Amino acid sequence: MPSDLPAALADVRTLLLDAEHLVRAVAAGRRRGVEAPAAERVEVRPVALRSGPHLQLVSRTGPVVSTRNAPLGEEAAAAVDELLAQPFGNLHVETATEVVQLRVTKKGEAQLHRSATSRRGVEPAGPQAHDRPKQRLVDPEDPLFRVLGAGGDKRRQVDAFVRQLAPLAPRALEAGPERELRAVDLGCGNAYLTFAAHRWLAGRAAQDGRTLRTVGVDVRDDVVARSRGLAEEAELGGLAFATGTIAAAEPFDGEAPDVVLALHACDTATDEALARAVRWQAPVVLAAPCCHHDVQRQIVEGTGGPAAAGPLVRHAILRERFADVLTDALRSLVLQLLGYRVEVVEFVDSRHTPRNALLRAVRTGSAPRPELLAEFDELTAAWGVEPALARMLAPELAAVRTGLGATA
Repeated sequence: MPSDLPAALADVRTLLLDAEHLVRAVAAGRRRGVEAPAAERVEVRPVALRSGPHLQLVSRTGPVVSTRNAPLGEEAAAAVDELLAQPFGNLHVETATEVVQLRVTKKGEAQLHRSATSRRGVEPAGPQAHDRPKQRLVDPEDPLFRVLGAGGDKRRQVDAFVRQLAPLAPRALEAGPERELRAVDLGCGNAYLTFAAHRWLAGRAAQDGRTLRTVGVDVRDDVVARSRGLAEEAELGGLAFATGTIAAAEPFDGEAPDVVLALHACDTATDEALARAVRWQAPVVLAAPCCHHDVQRQIVEGTGGPAAAGPLVRHAILRERFADVLTDALRSLVLQLLGYRVEVVEFVDSRHTPRNALLRAVRTGSAPRPELLAEFDELTAAWGVEPALARMLAPELAAVRTGLGATA
């Protein structure tokens, strides 16, 4: 039977704030004739965090997910009140003993249905353990993080990056097994990831009886001096820093590195790093691009682009995002034409940084394929652009064209 909505919502509120017995709750759907809720679906459950018991609210709208952890007490009560003030059409609450279903009718009345739970072995007794130990490749309690002053977000970025590096380590270790392993970070900046890569790679190399030498390169003297001081404080042997440009970097006195990193080097600095890696024939390359102004500027200044492409570049934010994608697609094709296997992957969750694409490349030395060159030519011709990496590696790409023409 229909009942008073405020009274029904008050009953649901009591259940949601009873963290000792609440298992989970879901708010979804929308009431007729009113504006849609702020989220398509919100799931509520009690969780136990290191700081104490909380009520966790996970909101979803399409692919977008956001999480709010409210400490039990006034903050959790306020979060529940905000949730129940939203015009959701259905509320589903499961406790240790019952299931409560609230549906809002067309007339704005409540239909409340209660039934015994059918779950077996439900153990809600207080908030669920949420902070389960996670398998991290770099221990979040590593003293290195204290030296770097790295907070939670930085630690997650470090772990995410090392997870991308780890599968490529065997390929790097294959290079020169009788000598030290060499890694360089071009445009290292504050060097959080330089430190992390060195820490992890040194341990991995030691398993094979190898040593590691890592050099971070940056143009700023103050940044390099700071990183040297931190490396000494962290007692990281084999890690050094040098002042200089990417284009002129020779971190190992003319010897080629085995691993080349370029992490958030701005605009064409990423291309300079990739060009250096190609000419070194580095076995492993990881580049996380930052801004992509070069191709975006060419799109704005030129007249290229397919006839139907106007909506892609008319608005500044869409043009910026499209230029990011086009730039990295062209970079990937150039690397593939010059003997690399390339993956473009998510580096770290976009909640932590919007610059979260990573070009992960392994040198295979495979012959260039005509279809890749055709794809590159079609893209650059259609958009009227010449990517910086292609300009920097013009002789190498000319040799590819000659070779493919000779075998055609």
